[in-house]
Amino acid sequence: MRTTTIGDVKVLLPDLETDDLDTTTDLADGLTEAFVDGAAWRGVHLEGVSIRSSLITGVDLSESTWEAGSLYGCEITRTDFSGATLTGITIERCAITGSRFTGTRLTDVRLKDVLFDGCRFDYATLQRVAAAGSVAFTDCTLTNGAWSSCRLSRIALRSCDLAALELDSCHLDGADLRGSRLHGLKTPLDNLRGVTLGEDQLSDFTRLAVAALDLTVCND
Repeated sequence: MRTTTIGDVKVLLPDLETDDLDTTTDLADGLTEAFVDGAAWRGVHLEGVSIRSSLITGVDLSESTWEAGSLYGCEITRTDFSGATLTGITIERCAITGSRFTGTRLTDVRLKDVLFDGCRFDYATLQRVAAAGSVAFTDCTLTNGAWSSCRLSRIALRSCDLAALELDSCHLDGADLRGSRLHGLKTPLDNLRGVTLGEDQLSDFTRLAVAALDLTVCND
């Protein structure tokens, strides 16, 4: 295992070596200590499947359905989850890099020690997603998404694009939003209670407050 620090968030992540893993493309009974490269699993239906200590790269999981089960100790790179539906799964001690979650639906998903780096979550729907431990999003695109009833206290959202992201009844207290683009973020101010911002974000936050409070700003 290795530790990555993003702001004040320390994320415990796997440190896998390809030579220690078994190469496979068979997902039927889950994976343990496997290396999967370029598998075509589009539209697959998974129920109660667990993937542990595995390296997954360039895999197509678009339009798939995954209910229950877990991802533990995995490194996932350049993998396509576009249009997938993930329900009731746990993701723990995972590094997910350069992957696409465009239009993905995540419901009742539990996150602990997870890093999303350079991923696309545009038009994604997150409902009742909870951070049970350290979680970080870095250099991610979260535009035009909809997050509702999520419990994401003390997560890091660093250098992410939040334009037109809608937040409804979300808890982000203690979250680190420094470096992220807030222009066009759609949220009641209560959802941002206790977050950390950089000075360069104050102008965008002011616009957000003016819109949220329906203020009229005059020049004289």
